[in-house]
Amino acid sequence: MFDSLKNRIKTVQEKLSINIQAAALTSPPSLDEGKGKQGKIRLTEKVRTLVRDRELILSEKDIAEPLAELELVLLENDVAFPTTEAIISTLRGELTGKRRRIGSSIDTLVVESLRSALRGVLGSGFDITTYLRTHEKPVKILFTGVNGTGKTTSIAKIAYFLRNKGFSVVIASGDTYRAGAQEQLSTLAQRVETKVIQHQPGADPTAVIFDAVQYANAHHTDVVLADTAGRFHNRANLMNQLEKIKRVIKPDLIIYVDEAVAGNDAVIRAEEFNRLVGTDAIMLTKADMDMKGGAAISIAHTIGKPIAFLGTGQAYEDLKPFSPDVLVGEILGEA
Repeated sequence: MFDSLKNRIKTVQEKLSINIQAAALTSPPSLDEGKGKQGKIRLTEKVRTLVRDRELILSEKDIAEPLAELELVLLENDVAFPTTEAIISTLRGELTGKRRRIGSSIDTLVVESLRSALRGVLGSGFDITTYLRTHEKPVKILFTGVNGTGKTTSIAKIAYFLRNKGFSVVIASGDTYRAGAQEQLSTLAQRVETKVIQHQPGADPTAVIFDAVQYANAHHTDVVLADTAGRFHNRANLMNQLEKIKRVIKPDLIIYVDEAVAGNDAVIRAEEFNRLVGTDAIMLTKADMDMKGGAAISIAHTIGKPIAFLGTGQAYEDLKPFSPDVLVGEILGEA
């Protein structure tokens, strides 16, 4: 996952370490370096002073070249421009303008600075199980997104995940227009042993989801997972339909689903869906196929909403609750 980004960030990391070491070697030693027992400065010790004994303040010039390369790396790996700027700005602030002792910890300094810069744009993540345990039941979750991003399959995965966490679940088959959608969801729900509420093809999706909520109330079900037809944000009639569902059902959570491999397109679409109908959390599918990682890094920072899940394969178990710290470790090659 994110192999292209990981490999190129590793190269930038090495260049940052080299530049910092070079800056330490060319900087004059401080008065405290090489003092003898009587506090006198011994010239022979000045000559022999190693990098690990240096104390310096890094300037922007010292790291300008690797930061410029990092900016290019991020943009080429589909990290959104505002997110790229935020990462570079944080990294520059972490490394420059502070007096620090440089030595065997150079690599650690660089890694921790990169970690801080990446962690700063990823948000806090979203723990759905904690949310469910602390909110009135049934919790109504509405799923939105464009066509073909794996939204229906993702709902089945989430149902499987929640059932294994001890929650009771009902699925609302709100995609009443796509040919085969109801059959697909019925098959998936059966495989994960979850009740599904359906109407006839072409029925009002609001009515289907409403009936699922009524079922959940009557059967004391914890969670309603409401599927909707995939749609593009520029289709006004379909977006109005989604707004109607939101108005009538009053979902507790709206989860936007898109593909990690869509890169900047996923970020742009998420912004539009958030603007038009709102979003509380995000799920990215096909993260295991994403060489770049741009969407995973950018989307939470750009729209200000947390990522809840990453889809990482075809099996029902291939669903990862999102952890910003784990993702940063993955990008830095620690996972």
